[in-house]
Amino acid sequence: MADRSFLDWPFLEPRHKTLADRLDAWAHANLDKIDHGDMDETCRTLVRALGDGGWLQHTAPDEGDALDVRTLCLARETLARHDGLADFAFAMQGLGTGAISLFGTPDQRARWLPLTRAGKAIAAFALTEPQSGSDVASSTMTAQADGDSFVLNGEKTWISNGGIADVYTVFARTGEAEGARGISAFVVAADTPGLRVVERLETIAPHPLARLEFADCRIPASALIGAPGSGFKVAMSVLDIFRPTVGAAALGFARRAMDETLNRAKTRHVQGAPLAELQMVQGHIADMALGIDAAALLIYRAAWTKDAGAPRITREAAMAKLHATETAQRVIDMAVQLHGGDGVKSGETVERLYREVRALRIYEGASDVQKLIIARATLAAHEGD
Repeated sequence: MADRSFLDWPFLEPRHKTLADRLDAWAHANLDKIDHGDMDETCRTLVRALGDGGWLQHTAPDEGDALDVRTLCLARETLARHDGLADFAFAMQGLGTGAISLFGTPDQRARWLPLTRAGKAIAAFALTEPQSGSDVASSTMTAQADGDSFVLNGEKTWISNGGIADVYTVFARTGEAEGARGISAFVVAADTPGLRVVERLETIAPHPLARLEFADCRIPASALIGAPGSGFKVAMSVLDIFRPTVGAAALGFARRAMDETLNRAKTRHVQGAPLAELQMVQGHIADMALGIDAAALLIYRAAWTKDAGAPRITREAAMAKLHATETAQRVIDMAVQLHGGDGVKSGETVERLYREVRALRIYEGASDVQKLIIARATLAAHEGD
């Protein structure tokens, strides 16, 4: 049973504990029934199930309300502990529509958010390009104004939900200025002529990923999200919110690895005694527990700070994502080690976690990028003293 004492921390309110308990019970009752044989269909099924359960209502706020980041983190942590694809399905509904829910027009919100929150449409966030991953300002995809339309040309890659999404939030260069100030955001329906899935990408922990091509893809001017040239600000605002939730997913993986390790240590005997009685094993368990609690503190500090009204949490979000994902990698690696040969056996829980956690140190800003963000924010704060 995963440690749940953190639910009583002052970062969280009673409603958060209630939500975590309800979602945990729902996950126990529903996620074991999901067939994981067909990845695309599994994700569609999970989105529908999460929508039917009412959980996707938390991925986009009602008009005038803010996203509750603590709720997003709790949901991702809980789902990741149960099923990595369920976490992925939930997270992408929020990330994919984040720009719409935060900056979209009333018409954009009215068209898409009821569908994504009900699990009737799948969302995606199309930011990364072949030559510009974390360096968003180097984006080369273009959106050329043409009367009452924009014409998109270029490529996006490593797009989660690519190939199964119904709607994409797409970032392209509109040319108001050089670098970051010349990018705009758009909402693009998946069936728009000129948008094509040219490659499906496979990874060590399978989930829907694709490379997209936009060739003279014409969209109405009303597809623009926010002001022209504000796309970089839109993207960073969305990532500010969702980076701590990546850490929360990693935390969920780490907690599951800890549970599996504790069960193993108590039941596996070496030289006539349980593994748990060996001092070296106890030392490893202590390191795992320490890392997990430290990660949780950083995650829920960042989430609380945003929910308390901070306009940006760039530094806090970067710290939470960096520490939680790096810690989860170490915790899961030790879980595999303590499972011995069973730890690398295909189909074992810790083997699956080992594959699932690795990508979290890369997407939404790789670990080294998070270090740069933290360092620059720290230096800037010192200069202001």
